[in-house]
Amino acid sequence: MSIVAAIHGGQDTPTWIPWDGTTLCLPGSAFAWIDVVDAGGEEIEALQRVFGLHELAVEDSMSDAQVAKLDLYADHVFIIAKAAELGPSEIQYADVGIFLAERRVITVCRMETTFGHRLREGIHRITRRNVKGPEFVVHEVLDLIVDDYFPVVQMIADEVLLIEKRLLCDSLGSTEIARIFQLRREAIHFQHAITRMMEVCNKLATLDIPCVSSASRPYFRDVLDNLVRIEAMTTGLIDVIRTALEASSLLEQQRQSAITRQLAAWAGILGVPTAIAGIYGMNFVNMPETRTGWGYFAALGVMGAICALLYWRFRRLGWLRSTKFWD
Repeated sequence: MSIVAAIHGGQDTPTWIPWDGTTLCLPGSAFAWIDVVDAGGEEIEALQRVFGLHELAVEDSMSDAQVAKLDLYADHVFIIAKAAELGPSEIQYADVGIFLAERRVITVCRMETTFGHRLREGIHRITRRNVKGPEFVVHEVLDLIVDDYFPVVQMIADEVLLIEKRLLCDSLGSTEIARIFQLRREAIHFQHAITRMMEVCNKLATLDIPCVSSASRPYFRDVLDNLVRIEAMTTGLIDVIRTALEASSLLEQQRQSAITRQLAAWAGILGVPTAIAGIYGMNFVNMPETRTGWGYFAALGVMGAICALLYWRFRRLGWLRSTKFWD
C-alpha cells in the first residue's frame, strides 16, 4: 500500500507509517498528515470511504488535466496545486491534490516522482517548526512547489541567452528557431499555471476559509509574494523570447539585403567589361580603334579603369562588406 500517515503534535516524533485503514486516533490537539501515491484510484477511494471525501474532489484528484484551484466542501477544503520541473525538452507538470480538514490533511500524487519523495521529507521540516495545525502542512507543500519554479525559469532563461548569442554571430537554423517557439509556448503555459497558483494562494492568504487559521495566513502571503516574483520573471522571459524572434527576423533581412547589395555591386562591375567586349565582338568593319596597334590595350585599360572606379565606389558605400555583423 502506498498510503502512509504521520501524526503531528503527539508525544512521539512524527514518522511515516503505513495507514491502517482507520480514521486514526489523535491525542489532544494532534493532527494527521496522510500521503498517498495512487495511479489507479483504488487507494483514494479507500480514503474517501473512511473520511467522507466529496466525490467531485476525489474525481478531480484523479484527473490528468486539472488547473490549480481551491474548492470548499461541507467539512473539508480541496486544493489542486501544480508542481513543475524542466525535463529534457519541455516543462513536466504534476498535480498535487490536497484535502484539508480539521486535524487532518491528505496529499495525493498520481505517480512516483522526485517531488513526491521530497514532499515526504517535509515531515522533518514540519517537526522542527513545531506547527499547530494541518494548514501549515498545506503551506509546506505549496512552498516546496513554488521553490521548484525558480530553477525552471532560470534554466529556460539560460537556454534563451545561449540562443541569443548564437543569433548575434550567425543566422539560426530551423531547429533553433523551432526551439525558440517551443520555449515561448512552454513559458506561456507556465505563466498560466503560475496565475492559477496565485489565485489559490491569494484566497488562502486573504479569505476566511474553514480549517485555515489566521496565524497561517502570513505564511501563505509569503508563498504568494514568491509567486508574484516568479510571474514577473516569466513575463520578462516571454518578452525576451519575443524580442529574440523579432531580432532573428530583422538580422536575417539585413543579411539578405547585404548579400543582395553585394550581388548587385559585382554584377555592375562585371557588366562593364561584358558590355564593351560584346560591342567589339559584333565584328563591324568600321569600329573605333579596331585597326590600330594600341586599340586592344586601350579597350582593356578602359575596362580596368571603369571596373576599378566602380569597385572603389561600391566599397565606399559599404556594398562589398562582409555579411558578418558581430564577432
